[in-house]
Amino acid sequence: MARRKSAYFLVIAVLALLVLGLVMLFSTSAFVRDHHGHPMPPGFFVKRQIMWLLVGVMAGSFAAVLDYHFWQRTWWIWFGLATILLALCFVPHVGMLVNGSRRWINLRVVSFQPSELGKLATLTFLAFWFAKNTAESRTFVKGFAIPMLVVAVLMGLIAREVDLGTTTLIGGTMFAVMFVAGTNLFYLVPLVFSGLGALLFVATHMPQRMARLMAFMHPDRFQDAAGYQQYQGLIAFGSGGPEGRGLGLSRQKMQYLPFAHTDFIFPVIGEELGLVATLGVVFCFLVIALAGTTISLQARDRFGMLLGFGITMMIALQAAVNIGVTTSLLPNKGLPLPFISYGGSNLAFCLLCVGILVNIFRQGGIPDRSLTMNARLNSKITPRI
Repeated sequence: MARRKSAYFLVIAVLALLVLGLVMLFSTSAFVRDHHGHPMPPGFFVKRQIMWLLVGVMAGSFAAVLDYHFWQRTWWIWFGLATILLALCFVPHVGMLVNGSRRWINLRVVSFQPSELGKLATLTFLAFWFAKNTAESRTFVKGFAIPMLVVAVLMGLIAREVDLGTTTLIGGTMFAVMFVAGTNLFYLVPLVFSGLGALLFVATHMPQRMARLMAFMHPDRFQDAAGYQQYQGLIAFGSGGPEGRGLGLSRQKMQYLPFAHTDFIFPVIGEELGLVATLGVVFCFLVIALAGTTISLQARDRFGMLLGFGITMMIALQAAVNIGVTTSLLPNKGLPLPFISYGGSNLAFCLLCVGILVNIFRQGGIPDRSLTMNARLNSKITPRI
């Protein structure tokens, strides 16, 4: 019963977040004066988001009917394409330098973030690799070193863009997939500490990131400097209270809260619609996480299970980081809130991932129900979840 309804819960939760996102974008974008340094006409952000929404719906619909093993056969295409596009971010007149970061590619008609394709490449590669090397998932070379080094290529390019948020997100998802795939904890635990140490080293050697870290540790001392954005976000939450000020009545979006339509749209939801709406958003992401995990566990094969679990973790971790940042529980990182924040590349990627999950659901189930429980577990994954 749970498996039969999991996809419906998934789609309903995503639809609720999409509707809320369009409503809140209409509310917040009216006070945004420019986009990447260029003045924009009224309604620009809503129209652009709807355009990307249509692209994402088409991509998700295609993925929902396409056999998910397509991604297993073509993972190398997405990995190679992601590597090339990430490298193009550093090419003059192709890559865009915005706020000190080179995260976008400008194609005249539209700009997008290649790191979103890097996420898809990471997920498809890891699922392919551990499905192919099931028996060697606990060895050092094939169960740890090779997959980590391959994903490190993408992570290095994204980190070079000065996008530590996405780098951390991909690293966290990689750790979760490797853990579920059966990688030896003796190799994974040191990886966590070394990764945190590397992020801390990079942050302490970059003045802007170091300022954000200090603002997180001492918010009262930096509320007018590096901690200004998070401080204004907390004011928005406090102003909204349990019931909110009313839709469209936010004060913080009126040039007080930077990036209120993108990374910090969650505090505006709290200010206008109150605690009930913010808890509703959290509940929807919990539904997505539970439904995605259920679909993954009932996948027909190991590749489908790992791909579905990776997708679920990627979306859930991104939402958790965004909510943690906007509520000052985490240092400031530039990650949008999935399905809600303005950002076409991320919206299209998330909807594509939902379509893949739907296809895994459609093909789910145990092929041979005469298998014993141990045989079922061994044929799919080591029981570590």
